[in-house]
Amino acid sequence: MKAIWNNQVIAESNDTVVIENNHYFPKESVNPEYLRESNTHTTCPWKGLASYYNLEVNGQQNKDAAWYYPEPKAAASKIAGYVAFWKGVKITD
Repeated sequence: MKAIWNNQVIAESNDTVVIENNHYFPKESVNPEYLRESNTHTTCPWKGLASYYNLEVNGQQNKDAAWYYPEPKAAASKIAGYVAFWKGVKITD
């Protein structure tokens, strides 16, 4: 699977975890050059506290387009160390 935004491959892995129709990519498969820490946080009742990244590619920014759970709850433990995408990031084979 690939995560693509602004004509760049942000992440690529054959080891994604699908939860609620979102592909979570192993953190090591995500190109860190495109990630910028965000101050945004949200809470999911069963996954826990989510943190976000802004994507920055070729001078363009996609705010809070990636998220992850630094310390997921037990029910979501399989996405520890994984990152998911939305906001126009295309997920493709």
